[in-house]
Amino acid sequence: MFAIIGLVVLFACVFGGYVLAGGKMAPILKALPFEMMIIGGAGVGAMVISNSLDVLKGVGAGIGKVFGGPKYHKQEYMDTIFLVVKLFKVFKAEGAVALESHIENPEASSIFGEYPKLLKDHSLINMIADTIRLLVTSNQPPKPEAVEDVLILAIKTHHHNEMKPAEALAALSGALPALGIVACVLGVVKTMGAISEPPPVLGALIGGALVGTFLGVFLAYGIVEPMATRLKQIIDEDGEIYHVAKHALIGHLQGYPVPLIIESARAAISHHSQPTFAEVFDGLRGK
Repeated sequence: MFAIIGLVVLFACVFGGYVLAGGKMAPILKALPFEMMIIGGAGVGAMVISNSLDVLKGVGAGIGKVFGGPKYHKQEYMDTIFLVVKLFKVFKAEGAVALESHIENPEASSIFGEYPKLLKDHSLINMIADTIRLLVTSNQPPKPEAVEDVLILAIKTHHHNEMKPAEALAALSGALPALGIVACVLGVVKTMGAISEPPPVLGALIGGALVGTFLGVFLAYGIVEPMATRLKQIIDEDGEIYHVAKHALIGHLQGYPVPLIIESARAAISHHSQPTFAEVFDGLRGK
C-alpha cells in the first residue's frame, strides 16, 4: 500500500510540477517509448548478464514483496515458538522415536501441519527439523553451543542468498543514470544528422534526447533504488523468524524454563510485530 502511495506522490509531484511550470508533456510522451526501449532494454540485458536465473526470478518476486510487504507478522512469530515448544514437548513425553516421522516428512506431520503458513517456508521448516534430527539420531545430546554455531551459519547463508535480488536491483539503479546518458547520446547523434533542419525541429530532437537522461535518473533514484531499499528491509524483517526459531531451539537444548525461552525468542522480533509475553504464554497453554 505505501509503495503505491509513494509512486502516486512521485509521479504527481514530478510531472505535476513540470506541467504547472508550463512544461508540455507531448515531447516527453513522443520520446518515451523509444527511450524506455533503450534504457529499459539495456537495463534488463545487463541484469540477465550479471545474474543467475534464480536471482532474476527473485527480483520478480521481490518487486511483489515491495508492494505486498513482509509475509510474517505477530501470529507467525508466535506459531514458530508454539511449533518448537510442541516438538520438544513430544520429545520429552514420548521420546525421540515419536518425532522421527514428523521430522523426516514435515509435510505429512500432524504437528507441522497445524502451521500451514510456516510449512510453506521450506528453509525454516528444514532448519527446525534438522536441528531436532540431531537429538533423534545422536547417541548423546549435542552441545548447545555447537548447535548454535551451525544455526548461525545456516541463517547467515540463507540471508545472504535472500539478499541477492535486492542487490541486483540496487546494481540496476546504479546503472540506470549511465544508461540514460547512452540514450541521450544516441539522441544527440540523431540530432546531428538533422543539423540542417530549422530550429523548431532541432529543438524537438534535442528535447527528445534529453528525455533519455531524465528517464535514467528518474527511474534510478525515484523507483528502482527505493524498491531495492524497501526489499532489503522486508528481507531483514522476514529473516527475524529464523532467529526466533534459533533462540527457541537453543533455549530448549540449554534446558531453559519455558518463560525464559519465550523471552529469548521474543527478543529477536521487531517491536511492531512483537507479541507480548502474555500472548505467547497464554497461547502455549492452549497447545
